[in-house]
Amino acid sequence: MPKVDVVDLKNTKVGEVELADAVFGAPVNENLIYESVRHHLAGVRSGTAKTKVRREVAGSGKKLWRQKGTGRARVGSVRSPLWRHGGTTHGPVPRDYSYRLNKKMVQGALRSALTAKLRDGELKVVSEWNLADAKTKVMAEALKNLQADRKVLLVSTNDANRNLELGSRNLPGVKLVATQDVTTYDLLAHKHVVLSEAAAKKLSEALA
Repeated sequence: MPKVDVVDLKNTKVGEVELADAVFGAPVNENLIYESVRHHLAGVRSGTAKTKVRREVAGSGKKLWRQKGTGRARVGSVRSPLWRHGGTTHGPVPRDYSYRLNKKMVQGALRSALTAKLRDGELKVVSEWNLADAKTKVMAEALKNLQADRKVLLVSTNDANRNLELGSRNLPGVKLVATQDVTTYDLLAHKHVVLSEAAAKKLSEALA
């Protein structure tokens, strides 16, 4: 089992925690990570792109000139897709891009991403989020002490921590999530991952 140092918010070591080898020491499967990120991005696509077909475009339905005898091409309507300002043929319509991904694949990708973060030295465990107050300045100072002052993913348990929520929400590049909401995409999109000790143990149990 990999042992990870546990630090306080001043980056002083206060202990160690043993993490599940199956979660934080798993083989890094890049194909699973790719599929999980693709699945996440497909799910957040708005899918609202829309063009008008000929029945929706403004304009008369009257035939512009008679069918034969004018020497011009046959035209039935100004709303024809062949004409400027006419309808669009085979254009996009609102749709849902999301699809289902196997639960084992999602969990495997999470294990791979957590292992990669720990391997690359981009994962830290803090004893607890005991902030003095809810000021953004206090949270920024804590992250600076932890040497995680760029894009940071903060992972906490589902227990309410008002100071942590309020202190982190205005910091650019900082995102706070509960353990059950951690995604492979979030882990890869942030340079640093900071877990509370309780959150690290919970992830070890849930994904083992």
